Amino acid sequence: MSELTLKERIHAGETIIGVGLSYTVNRDYLQSLLDKYEYDFCHIDVQHGPINEEAILSFCAIAHDFDLPVKMRIKHARDAYLIGNYLDLGLSGIEIPSAELNSTVDEALNALFYPPTGRRSWGQPHKGPGIPTDRIGHAKWYDNYGMLWLQMESIKGVTDALKLAKPGVDCFSFGPNDLNFDIETYPAHPLNSVDKCVNHVVEQLADSTAAAAFRTTPENRQKYADMGVTVFLEEPPE
Repeated sequence: MSELTLKERIHAGETIIGVGLSYTVNRDYLQSLLDKYEYDFCHIDVQHGPINEEAILSFCAIAHDFDLPVKMRIKHARDAYLIGNYLDLGLSGIEIPSAELNSTVDEALNALFYPPTGRRSWGQPHKGPGIPTDRIGHAKWYDNYGMLWLQMESIKGVTDALKLAKPGVDCFSFGPNDLNFDIETYPAHPLNSVDKCVNHVVEQLADSTAAAAFRTTPENRQKYADMGVTVFLEEPPE
């Protein structure tokens, strides 16, 4: 296992592969999946489904037994103020859908990180080998652990990616369906395809530690890798 956190590996430009899972899967399923495939993290989604905090808490405990960080996409950008509460369930990162405002990013960063970096309330710290357990030491460690993803689902978000790429933001992901709705609203805009939007964001992130992330399949992974994407989120094999 790498001595670097997942956040640090993303910043270093490593190729990172994640898997989307339901937080209702059990330990046996996760064990069988990880026996066959290697993943760097898993993703759970409550944007378009129910949220059960007790079940998420249990799932995160199981995932941590496999040293598998868990990232969750929250319901709405306006819920950024709840990020600290969600992280107390054992999550390692948060993805914000339809992120396009500086104010959303600022609120998210404040809710994600402990003081002095942010304003997160002290709750349930992550535990594991080598992780400081004292309040000050853990807060400093968390600066290089807690992850924030911004999902680009509008031309505004795409064009403002550089402004949104603040310290603490790790990935810019894409929601192709909602992004296409916005693209179709502005048919004469030069960023008139999802791939053009991906290229534009990658170019803006050239001098940033943030990475571009894309939901795809193993068969299409290389296409987006050639475009500069380094973080991939895929569904588990059938």
